[in-house]
Amino acid sequence: MSTSEQIQPHTLRAAVKYGKMNRRAWIVTSLLVVFQIINFADKAVLGLVADSAIKELGLTAGQFGLIGSAFFFLFAIAAVAVGFLAGKVSTRWILLTMGISWAVLQFPMLFGGGAAVLLVTRILLGGAEGPATPISLQHVHGWFPAKERGFPSSIIAIGSTLGPIIAAPILAWIIAHPDLGWRWAFGFLGIAGLLWSAVWFLVGRDGPYSHTTGKKAAADVEPVAAAAPAEKPAPGKPGASITERADLLKLVPIRRVLGSRMFVAAVLAGAGCFWAQGFLTTWSPKYLGSVVALSPEMIGLVSTFPWVIGALALLVLGFTSRYLMRRGVTVRWAMGALFGAALLVSGICFTVLPHLHGYAAVTVLTLGAGLAMIYPLAPTAIAFCVASKQRAAIMATLTGLASVGGVIAPAMVGSLMDRAGYVPGPKGVRDSVEMASLLAQGMNSSFSMIGIYLVVVGVICVLLLNPDRTAERLQTRFAFNG
Repeated sequence: MSTSEQIQPHTLRAAVKYGKMNRRAWIVTSLLVVFQIINFADKAVLGLVADSAIKELGLTAGQFGLIGSAFFFLFAIAAVAVGFLAGKVSTRWILLTMGISWAVLQFPMLFGGGAAVLLVTRILLGGAEGPATPISLQHVHGWFPAKERGFPSSIIAIGSTLGPIIAAPILAWIIAHPDLGWRWAFGFLGIAGLLWSAVWFLVGRDGPYSHTTGKKAAADVEPVAAAAPAEKPAPGKPGASITERADLLKLVPIRRVLGSRMFVAAVLAGAGCFWAQGFLTTWSPKYLGSVVALSPEMIGLVSTFPWVIGALALLVLGFTSRYLMRRGVTVRWAMGALFGAALLVSGICFTVLPHLHGYAAVTVLTLGAGLAMIYPLAPTAIAFCVASKQRAAIMATLTGLASVGGVIAPAMVGSLMDRAGYVPGPKGVRDSVEMASLLAQGMNSSFSMIGIYLVVVGVICVLLLNPDRTAERLQTRFAFNG
């Protein structure tokens, strides 16, 4: 019997095993996309109920802005704590716990909660949702080899943008329906969260590249390389891209990563992304209703447009980064620089926004805010510089620190609106032309500030978001030499 005949059964078994693993990987990825859809729908609901809630609960713009910011009070603490916990506990169970928590926290407002209940539940919900993105990314990374992670990571991130796209029209219809109303928007999300949790309990599993499954599970899918066409060697110097050795990296002191220029750049950029998210999920519907005088149903539709732009941007950047990394381009240029360039364009849009009016302003706001929805590329990029066991901690710490932008945005915009002299009208009455003008004045001040900020951090990311260099430096100093 020839050598080729001897290895054929093994190769066939490897190919079959890989096929099953690949299908399971995409099933898990699809569930995590739904998880992120619910996650961001939970955020978006506050903005959609803003007008009804402000008037029924008797809130000022500043008070409602504080409630919007309250979502992020525990966000950072929970993200960091759970990120470190994920180094020891299966992310499968962490995701299940989060899904159930999100669902339960929606129901108090359905059953008649007031302003205090809304404040407390948003604080607790923020804590429960803080680890969502890093834990989702950590889990999906366990299902794909290093060179393939950019695309599924972008798909997970697209789930974040699909949340408001899918949920906003549904929630707007629920809010406007005379037999339901704004409280049922929370109830709908609670039911959706419970359904997802039930499916995840039955289907969710850890992948072969997860640190919790051990090296043997990953080794079991490696023989498929013999059945797949050989890739061309990467151009440039050997070891130019960290993707070749991402799953072989040794543990390094996390404090060294947190103190790197790359990590600081990612935090600053992430804060700008969270600012845009905070605005979209809190004040954007109010902006559309007062400045452009859209109906509640149209607000629900137009509110989805920035998220559509974000989804398209993530899809394009995900494909591009995958294409480049497969050809040996470093993570810095295949992901970090693309991330920075997108934020630079977003910043330019916000900078010119105060000089526009009506539908032109809405168009530029849609583009600027949409391009800021690419935050998940930042934790995905920095995850390449550490070992598998440390990825969740690094990504969660980044997310926690960056979420400060989400704390600032709602309160900042509400405060600037109060300072401009804006006063919400009584329940059921549209803002007057004068009040709409004051609202726009306050929001435009915030647009100018965030525009300049995003331009600066976009340039910084292009220059400094370099996981390849950081990984090489840390491995040489702490892994190879002792």
